Amino acid sequence: MKGVSDNSAQKKNQSQGNQTDLKRPLQVLQLNKKESKKKVPDNVSDTENLENKDKTFAEEGENVNESKSKTLEISPLDKKNAIAHQDKKIQDLYELEKPLIPKIGDDKNFSFERTVDDFDFDEDQFLAALNDNEPIGLTGETIGGKIIAIESDGVYIDIGGKAPGYMPKKECGLGVITNFKEKFPVGLEMEVLVIKEQNADGMVTVSARALILRKSWEKVNKVAKNGELINILVNGFNRGGLTCDVEGLRGFIPRSQLEDGTNYQSLVGKTLRVAFLEVNPESKKLVLSEKKATIVSKFEKLKLGQLIEGEVLAVKPYGFFINLGGASGLLHQSSLTKGNIRDLREVFVEGELVKALITEIDLERGRIGLDTALLENSPGELLIDKAKVMNEANERAIKAQSLFQGKD
Repeated sequence: MKGVSDNSAQKKNQSQGNQTDLKRPLQVLQLNKKESKKKVPDNVSDTENLENKDKTFAEEGENVNESKSKTLEISPLDKKNAIAHQDKKIQDLYELEKPLIPKIGDDKNFSFERTVDDFDFDEDQFLAALNDNEPIGLTGETIGGKIIAIESDGVYIDIGGKAPGYMPKKECGLGVITNFKEKFPVGLEMEVLVIKEQNADGMVTVSARALILRKSWEKVNKVAKNGELINILVNGFNRGGLTCDVEGLRGFIPRSQLEDGTNYQSLVGKTLRVAFLEVNPESKKLVLSEKKATIVSKFEKLKLGQLIEGEVLAVKPYGFFINLGGASGLLHQSSLTKGNIRDLREVFVEGELVKALITEIDLERGRIGLDTALLENSPGELLIDKAKVMNEANERAIKAQSLFQGKD
């Protein structure tokens, strides 16, 4: 109909135009057959590779009219495949060859061959190298050496290591050393104690003073265990008691351990006979007692198996304490009788005189062990007829003393 626009015709034309655009080639290359054939290298860019591929397509289509240029169409899939193929070639070019590592179980006889070269050495050489580099002188070790040099602040001692040992002046002995060079001449052989291990230069620090003190503690400890008494010279006092010197060690006597502690300052400069109460090298405590020395001196007259008589000082749940004339002995309930005891006070009471045999003498702790069960002829006799046992104690003790022969 005239005068009416045909909208459907316009849309139809637009649709046909769109279909024409879709059929248009994505890439059009004008190729000439006269171009020479070239091999595309592997390392060229993606654009150059595509152009060369287009040339190859043109050369294969020889049936097309030679007088006209040939138009080729490359699909997106071909372009994607070409790029992927080129990337793989580049990756293969830079990929390193992996070493061959045998898998477990592939070849049980597989082994790496070891070759011996000039740098190998045997076991003896290895042990010798270890001995050469072994440090000499551990802390607390006693070693012997010879003085090789004297300085104003100490001496150097050859101890058999790569570097000499160094002994500071304050570690050369006890007290103040006035004639230092005369007392420690070059060539003097002496024993020292290592107090500090090797430094960066391989040198150890040694001490003669520390070795003297160690030997002093060992000697004092041995004397204390044997219960021996020593004579000391009082060299000072303080609020708690007196001070003295024992084998180079500082000893202390509390006021409570003196026979007369009222005017103890007057004892400075006098000699006292004392016993050891405490010997502790770790805490450096050396405590002495004059009272204990008096008791121990009485112990020296006592022997195992000896019959003694004393007064009951106290009754304890575990036994009786017996006064032996300045010393006390313990009559334990297990050594009282071979019978059954209901109450210890049924046997002895405070102030009663008791005869008993000495079965233990502990000089270090100042203790004496006593026994009355050995005086019984039958178990529990002391409970039944105590007076008879005490009256015949001397005769009965002679029979029991045979048990203590060779135990002194």
